Amino acid sequence: MVGDGGRKGSSSPLLESSSSSSSSAAGSASSIQTIGNILVSIVGTGVLGLPFAFKVAGWLAGAVGVVVTGVATYYCMLILVQCRDKLASQEESADVKTYGDLGSKCMGKAGRYLTEFLITISQCGGAVAYLVFIGQNLSSIFEGHRLTFASFIFLLVPLQIALSWINTLSALAPFSIFADVCNVVAMGFVVKEDIQQALGGQFSFGDRKAISPDIRGLPFAGGMAVFCFEGFGMTLALEASMKERRTFRKVLAQAFSGIILVYVMFGFFGYMAYGDETADIVTLNLPRAWTTVAVQIGLCLGLAFTFPIMLHPINEILEDKVKSTECFQKLLGDELSGSERKMGKCVVYALRSAVVLGLGALASCVPGFGVFASLVGSTVCALLSFVLPASFHLLLLGPSLRLWQKALDVCILICGLLFAVYGTYNTVAGV
Repeated sequence: MVGDGGRKGSSSPLLESSSSSSSSAAGSASSIQTIGNILVSIVGTGVLGLPFAFKVAGWLAGAVGVVVTGVATYYCMLILVQCRDKLASQEESADVKTYGDLGSKCMGKAGRYLTEFLITISQCGGAVAYLVFIGQNLSSIFEGHRLTFASFIFLLVPLQIALSWINTLSALAPFSIFADVCNVVAMGFVVKEDIQQALGGQFSFGDRKAISPDIRGLPFAGGMAVFCFEGFGMTLALEASMKERRTFRKVLAQAFSGIILVYVMFGFFGYMAYGDETADIVTLNLPRAWTTVAVQIGLCLGLAFTFPIMLHPINEILEDKVKSTECFQKLLGDELSGSERKMGKCVVYALRSAVVLGLGALASCVPGFGVFASLVGSTVCALLSFVLPASFHLLLLGPSLRLWQKALDVCILICGLLFAVYGTYNTVAGV
């Protein structure tokens, strides 16, 4: 790995460097651009559910959970890059660009299938969370218009199908930026309302529990925290995009320090402002005013137009599998006519439409944003963020690791598995 004191013989750095990686072809992103890319990859709608997580677990337990999750995610992102660098130093021809490539190198075909399966499920979970978020906010805005939560979701389906047919992500980039701006504005607006609640005399610190007496609330909040740090699949791409890849460790630490601080403050003040009335999406607690409606509609529009970006990795993985089949290759053979080629493209469009319809149907059955986000975080996100990186690290560098490094990896691996099992049961059972 990279960072200060990364040379051999230096004093026990967290991660040792790989000179081969440092000398490999670098990207063009500066440190500031990389920090921006990290923020875009990680910070999303999940942050608006953190006050609810603090309500369930307690403000102290919630804050500790966010900090621990953030630090663990940071460490696992570093060891993931170290695993890729180790392979590059062993095999000059090693081509490890994605998480799936790393899974293949570590565990063969089964590793690639497992990694890509978890990434697909994780992206599906994020996409469904987008739809649930939009449905719940639109339901609150247009309450009394005889349209149900599911109705708003299926009204979006035709638009999402049309957008899913766009092949280039660059065409959707402006909408992604718009969504990020809306997230920042919404967070700022919510914090302003929280402060006004406190100054208005409605803030009562003594009424807010520090640690929930119900132990089931802790893994629930943990699942929400893990969900908020999603974007783990972008780790290798983010590091490879840097012009000065040796500084990735420092840049990542700076980004995570800011994210953790914002998450803790946002969850804390949101819970303090609304207490036991805190909704699973904190925007639903905001007073009925045109500013609130504007923020909610802005968020919904931004997410609606960035939904296809969430689908892009899913479509890529599914279409690669379909295109590898003999039937599809015949449809796109060089000797076929234009009409037969169009038929092949229609198969792709039909597959993308089916994905949108399936996710819409799933979203309409979700009981609430908070419950679903915690479930996704407890299962696939925990496996992707903790279990797989620790496993890869032990498999590739096990013999060369110090005892404390092995113990830390084993601890992360076991805790990740236990958290996934118990967190899933706890979420399904209902908190």
